[in-house]
Amino acid sequence: MNEYDSELVKSILIDNQFELTTREEEAEVIFLNTCAIRENAHSKIYARLGDLKKYRKSKKDKVVVGLLGCMSQNLRGELNRNENLVDIFAGPDSYKRLPAMIHSVSQNGKKEYDFSLSEFEDYSDVYPKRIPGVNAWIAVMRGCDNFCTFCVVPYTRGRERSRTIKSVVDESRQLAVDGFKQVTLLGQNVNSYKSEGDDFADLMQAVAEVDGIERVRFTSPHPKDFPDKFLKIMAENPKICSHIHLPLQAGNDRVLEMMARTYTRKNFLKLVEQIRKTDPDVALTTDIIVGFPTESDADFEDTIEVMNEVQFDAAFTFKYSERKNTIAWRTQPDDVPEEKKTERIVRLVELQRNHSLIRNQAKLGQTLETLIEGPSKRKPDEWMGRTDGNKIVILPKGSFQPGDMVMVKITDVTANTLFGDAILTSGNEANEAKI
Repeated sequence: MNEYDSELVKSILIDNQFELTTREEEAEVIFLNTCAIRENAHSKIYARLGDLKKYRKSKKDKVVVGLLGCMSQNLRGELNRNENLVDIFAGPDSYKRLPAMIHSVSQNGKKEYDFSLSEFEDYSDVYPKRIPGVNAWIAVMRGCDNFCTFCVVPYTRGRERSRTIKSVVDESRQLAVDGFKQVTLLGQNVNSYKSEGDDFADLMQAVAEVDGIERVRFTSPHPKDFPDKFLKIMAENPKICSHIHLPLQAGNDRVLEMMARTYTRKNFLKLVEQIRKTDPDVALTTDIIVGFPTESDADFEDTIEVMNEVQFDAAFTFKYSERKNTIAWRTQPDDVPEEKKTERIVRLVELQRNHSLIRNQAKLGQTLETLIEGPSKRKPDEWMGRTDGNKIVILPKGSFQPGDMVMVKITDVTANTLFGDAILTSGNEANEAKI
């Protein structure tokens, strides 16, 4: 979502006669678009502001510096009391005001603030300025109504509001014209999408019908919003990828209740069973928070048990960190020692590594359709692509190009990556091509 919002900001500024530069020394305006979801994101911004402070001192001309997005919204200008570097503070619903705010700072030198949260702004009238590639993000809704006790999103992005299906389909059609092969639909709780009587299943089906778009993905959903209708459409439509990111967060019912997650361990496991029954080839990934306030060793063992039972394809694991203004920050002291959090996350990472390897080993010998995304990071003579289940595949380059759909026979795996060779098809005859 942060990347998508940066694309929105670029488009808004270009439409108002600003020019982008890739060279910082040429810039007259520098924006940092921020995230507030974890402490590490905050730390990066503080470090970057320190670099910019030194940089601006070396410039003879005034450089306007802006802090955008969720961190700016959550701190509500608190940085201003200790940091004179930032000229503009703007939350996620204030991007259309940026041109006027820049002009105001340039003319009178006073700081500009806009932390308003809108019940209507969805930026559906802005076509983001994207870097050409294979995948494009589309925010189909903004905000969140869940109020999980650990999460700052409802306070930084406001309440849920959804775009119309027409606006999302129109953007998808333009993306196909621009050469994108895949779209990923975004929302803080994407599967709670509702617009004019349509739900998320209707939206996915409509986007999958767009000519030129070969794959449709989505993130991030909530386990409470997975009706049979959606699972059936996902299983039956070949363009809708068989990958669901299903955030567990914790495997203990008491902790889940304290998190206000609205489901129990039993509910979650029943949903996993339902998903895999509907689509046996689905890839499941998840999020886990360790060290939530009052989480005991026994509570954590419940999470381990769920992980062992589900065996996710991948998991994003995080230490709990307090986020200002959340319910947990107001009511629950962060009482799990840091060393205990570290011990638990090390166990989870190792466990998930084993599960990922097992899930990947099941792909050995299979031929999987792979969308080529770009060069491998390690070897220039190899391509990196992804399967329908979002697994990374490395294969020899050959004559393929980014955006090509290639059948790849998997010959080796690690916990994180599949390796294989392209299969060239000619008529009914298939030939392995070690190009």
